[in-house]
Amino acid sequence: MANDPQLLKQLGVSSFQQRFPWFGGDLQTLRDTLRTVDLPDETGRRVLVDVPALPTGAAQSGQLLALLDQPNREPRGLVLLLHGLGGSSSREGLRRMGLCLQSAGFAVLRLNLRGADPGREFAGGTYAARCNSDLLPVIARARELAGDRPLLGAGISLGGTMLLNACLSFPGVLDGLFCASSPLDLADCSASIERPRNRVYQRWLLKRLVRQTLADPFGVSATELEELSGDAAPRTIRAFDAAVTAPRWGFNDVEAYYREASPLLHLIAGQDKLPPTLLLQALDDPWVPASAAIHLANALETMSPIGLQFTRKGGHNGFHGRGGCWGDQLAAAWLGSIVDR
Repeated sequence: MANDPQLLKQLGVSSFQQRFPWFGGDLQTLRDTLRTVDLPDETGRRVLVDVPALPTGAAQSGQLLALLDQPNREPRGLVLLLHGLGGSSSREGLRRMGLCLQSAGFAVLRLNLRGADPGREFAGGTYAARCNSDLLPVIARARELAGDRPLLGAGISLGGTMLLNACLSFPGVLDGLFCASSPLDLADCSASIERPRNRVYQRWLLKRLVRQTLADPFGVSATELEELSGDAAPRTIRAFDAAVTAPRWGFNDVEAYYREASPLLHLIAGQDKLPPTLLLQALDDPWVPASAAIHLANALETMSPIGLQFTRKGGHNGFHGRGGCWGDQLAAAWLGSIVDR
């Protein structure tokens, strides 16, 4: 189902059209930063989930904070919603998708990954693109909250990568999945963000990542403190992953982390492990190259549960179109179609 032209028609979703003045990949990407998003007050119910220590012992056991939002009617199912790199349950894009899913009749569990704030005080360490030891307890708790209703997943950017990796390692944990602008090849994304045109993006992301890491109330190691401070501070995402992410999560080095935590080849080899899954990718995404998604689309089997929807424009998790965020609308329609089956 690689960019099936009938899919949008079946879902009752029109094709994506950019909304003035957010034309082009960069403005689509930056829209939420440049213009305040009008969101209602936070009303999510706090849910704390116990998680074990990191595999290497770099951080002890703790709890992850999630916020549970209920629709104004009997829920059709529950959606576990994950943020991306440097994000949290409070980020505008994540909250907006959650509100769209609520309006479509879903309960939504917005997770703060290890290291994100709010919830920073409950667990030490940081997250990775493959962090199954953290996600599995969360998915189990979400399944309890869902009761006899479907449990679905939605991930923005790296959050989708994490959910893909969890589904590949533990088939059946979710009943359906939607991923927006999610990296399938981490090395490719790292190289893309290092391009001179993306210097401002990389600086912004690094600032958030380093701040999240150093704000750990449980402390950081002397080695990490030295590698993240002063002249030794990382200047690229790859350098940050080499200094922090890979060693904390038990990978031999950053190359091994990028190789083993990238879902692309695992998706091609294990398509049947996934629930009905839709990946949304803009061809003008300045952060995540579309090449990996195109590679996957060309390798899909006829009856694969994986579908891809490409848009010519849209940026990185932008998709700001007429009538609101088109990506959010597609997520609600796709997950709703799974429940309706």
